[in-house]
Amino acid sequence: MIRKIVIYIVLSVAILLTTYLLFVYYASYSDGVRSGELIKFSSKGYVFKTWEGELSQGISGAQIFKFSVLDSDAKVIEDLKKFEGQYVKVIYTERYRTFPWWGDTNYFLKSVTKENSPFTVK
Repeated sequence: MIRKIVIYIVLSVAILLTTYLLFVYYASYSDGVRSGELIKFSSKGYVFKTWEGELSQGISGAQIFKFSVLDSDAKVIEDLKKFEGQYVKVIYTERYRTFPWWGDTNYFLKSVTKENSPFTVK
């Protein structure tokens, strides 16, 4: 009798944990587009090296959009290295939660393109 209860409890916990991990892995909260000056992009971390960056969305840098990039997105990483210091448009996915080996933020870039800055005087 007690053995059956323990087995049910262990199975319930395993199912709940699996459901949670699958939700975190596949579910996204929102998708969007932002643009601004790419002011920072680097690989950082003690145990897990992740790609992190910042996009300045204001004239004085008052609005900073922090984002992460998955290691599997090699093209996005190369483009961000190339466009640092320039005005860019990024397409991102916002997740509910993240894993430590994915990144520090809940925002993950899917693509980046160089744009003309609206602040440039012609």
